[in-house]
Amino acid sequence: MVDEERVDPAARADGAEHVTIVADEPDTETLYAESVTDRPGWHVRLFGSHEFFRLWLVQVVSSLGDWLGFSAIILLAARIGGGAGAGAISLVMAARIIPGFFFGPVAGVLVDRWDRKRVMVSCDLGRAAVVALLPFVSDVVGLVLASLALEVLTLLWSPAKDAEVPNLVPHDHLTTANSLSLAAAYGTFPFASLLFALLAGLSVWIGSVPGLGWLENDQVALAFYVDVLTFLFGAWMVSRLPLVRRPRKVATDGEEGRGDFKATMEELREGWSVIWSNHTVRAVNLGLATGLIGGGMLIPLGAVFSTQVLGSGAAGYGLFMTALGFGVAVGVVAVSTLQKKLPKRTVFSGALLCSGVSLFLAASSSTMPVAVAFVGLMGVCVGPVYVLGFVLLQQEVDDELRGRVFSALNTLVRLCVLIAMVAGPLLAALLGQLSSALIEGHLDLPAGTLSLPGVRLALWLAALIIIGAGFAAMAALRAGQRLERAGAAPHPSRHDLT
Repeated sequence: MVDEERVDPAARADGAEHVTIVADEPDTETLYAESVTDRPGWHVRLFGSHEFFRLWLVQVVSSLGDWLGFSAIILLAARIGGGAGAGAISLVMAARIIPGFFFGPVAGVLVDRWDRKRVMVSCDLGRAAVVALLPFVSDVVGLVLASLALEVLTLLWSPAKDAEVPNLVPHDHLTTANSLSLAAAYGTFPFASLLFALLAGLSVWIGSVPGLGWLENDQVALAFYVDVLTFLFGAWMVSRLPLVRRPRKVATDGEEGRGDFKATMEELREGWSVIWSNHTVRAVNLGLATGLIGGGMLIPLGAVFSTQVLGSGAAGYGLFMTALGFGVAVGVVAVSTLQKKLPKRTVFSGALLCSGVSLFLAASSSTMPVAVAFVGLMGVCVGPVYVLGFVLLQQEVDDELRGRVFSALNTLVRLCVLIAMVAGPLLAALLGQLSSALIEGHLDLPAGTLSLPGVRLALWLAALIIIGAGFAAMAALRAGQRLERAGAAPHPSRHDLT
């Protein structure tokens, strides 16, 4: 019998205009191409399928709205916080970070249990409703609660999207798909900043219209309403995507009531078991999360290093961030262009090691041009680490477990970034005191005097953390390859992981 119509990504990539899925049994599907064109459109060749192209548009629009809403929430927190505006901003930021530690793993279980399309549509509608209420929030407590709600919904939406990508594009196109997703997530930030400034100015102009004077006094309201429209657009687009989940196993009499607490904990344990028992998954999580502890320290410490060590001040820090951003872009484009020729496991661990070495050399530099060059090289290496890490997870993990694995990754990433942001400055101060007390802050070498301020020592330590994560990831990946060759890998799902 015919269950439904959807477009198969692989067939789309080969030029099929319409594909009907015929399923006689839950576990079997037969594809029939009704018409074939000579050559697929440019967006199919670039994005892998019409479906992922539409999902990517959702990511672009939603990301633009996210950055727009983020800026508006920061300003709203500063305004309603009054004299304690900085404290209000800290509370709001905490509300966006803390839920991931507690709800993130459970969110993965729910994403794997529920229909992903409904999850994404419901979350977009829920976020639209919350953001629509933000212009009417007048106290910090209400803003914190709204931020908590937004974060919980995002924790469900993100792993659902990441888990569904491998079902929308051919597996040999996943590298490009994740590169495009990365560009959609972070490439919209400057455009959102510009749009926010334009909307603030437009609010002032509209405020001169009789009856709309409140907009002039509340210049963030218009940004919130535009953010609402982006969520509604995302819900509408995702609702039209032909997302079909793999049938789940039928529960036995002893497995009835999977919605209870015990079943949830069992599914959560199953997801974490995959993370620790599967060598590839463990290596990727270790490399991405632990490496971020080191790389994340560059953000708070870069300004200190530029000012105290290189004497370049804010301009030097701006050059650091620019070099890092352009480097990431170059790395992402390069790995997408060469994806079919690259050994993914080798490049992942090698790029992680290279990023650590680059950070170490940048922190060892005494001139701005040299430091900027090595920071740019670090960015070139970081891009492939992120993209290939997601590709390896999407190819390695079975569809029914993918949501839990990506939720666990998101939780680890949040934890490591938080550690880097908090521990980096404290570590620099502590190491600076030790350096001053033990060696008076410098070493006399035959080639000259080497200054050892705390910020340089902290960045060196961060680089060593990344290098250590690279070696650990390399060892885990090699162990996984040995198991594969021996035919004893614990998870038989293998899709061209050369």
